[in-house]
Amino acid sequence: MTDLADPELPRSGRTEEIWAELRARSPLYRNERENGRPFWAVLSHPLANQVLKDSANFTSEKGMRLDHNPLATEASAGKMLIVTDPPRHGRIRRIINSAFTPRMVRRLEDTMRSTVVETLDEALEKGTSDFVDAAARLPVSVICDMLGVPKEDWGFMLDRTMAAFGSDAVDGGEDHALRAAAAHTDLLMYYDELVELRRRDPQEDVVSAMVRGEVDGEPLTDEEIFLNCDGLISGGNETTRHATVGGLLALMDNPGQWDRLRADPELLPSAVQEVLRYTSPAMHVLRTANRDTELEGRPIAAGDEVAVWLSAANRDGRVFEDPDAFDIGRTPNRHLAFASGTHFCLGSALATMELSVMFEELTRRVGTAEHAGPVQRMRSNLIWGFESMPVTLGRRG
Repeated sequence: MTDLADPELPRSGRTEEIWAELRARSPLYRNERENGRPFWAVLSHPLANQVLKDSANFTSEKGMRLDHNPLATEASAGKMLIVTDPPRHGRIRRIINSAFTPRMVRRLEDTMRSTVVETLDEALEKGTSDFVDAAARLPVSVICDMLGVPKEDWGFMLDRTMAAFGSDAVDGGEDHALRAAAAHTDLLMYYDELVELRRRDPQEDVVSAMVRGEVDGEPLTDEEIFLNCDGLISGGNETTRHATVGGLLALMDNPGQWDRLRADPELLPSAVQEVLRYTSPAMHVLRTANRDTELEGRPIAAGDEVAVWLSAANRDGRVFEDPDAFDIGRTPNRHLAFASGTHFCLGSALATMELSVMFEELTRRVGTAEHAGPVQRMRSNLIWGFESMPVTLGRRG
């Protein structure tokens, strides 16, 4: 029996094939596990939308990912945006969104452009490098700027974020797990200092907005601010980084699409949406049934875990023609890379802008891109990402 939660599955080379086989039998798959914690796997686009938009029957406050730590989830529920249900979810979300003034958005775009240009110039100067490392710089710099981290601390945040949330933290053994925990502690201590700084000197940034914000007449606690900083920096870093790597890989594997994009820059918006659909870095999001209900005519008991497989939904042939093809002109493109419903990704606009800037500059600056070693997928059931992708880049003439 197939276990979709097996973290080795993305390395098998059969991931898309397995999704298609299971979906052909039923869009709802009962996934048994050796650990005795079965779950329902949602594999079709329509059923994924249904579950994601039904916060009455399916809660986020029991965990947002398979194999979550129940004690950590319980401590974060109702405080951290991703494990908070309406109406409180919407009130915290509005506080964070209030920071995104037009001036802040322009500043973030400037940060994106300068980071991408510097990163690509360095990669082109080296010739051969691991693009997974290069792709990490853009999302971390943007999130740091968004949170209000002073620029002189961005290098520290990149180092600590990679150690806390990178592939080694997921699959590096006990030593790496200890280093990841230490890095995470460093980040939490930094948030504490940043909150105090922004209380004394508020700016146009998310931490300042959270320091000033109130929910139901009460200010956010330091714990709530720390948890949401953590959620923003971990979520925004991993997904955008792996979409960038996967997007470059798709262009390398489909050179006709890259030629098409170079010939017609007007295709950039649809190309970015196709990168998001095709790479789907967030593999699943978890919901838990609040009450006895049913899906596809099958009984779902209160307390049952339901994993919505976003990456599988984005390869649903009933919604996407030739779903395993990479087509930068694909329209419409109703992908679920950002999920949907109440928990539609808070950073979707920023992620889209980051990818737009990255692939615009890649198209403008890079003339040749060749594999310089094997591509290695991450061992993970959460992130459909990459541990390594060595490439040799040549400057466009």
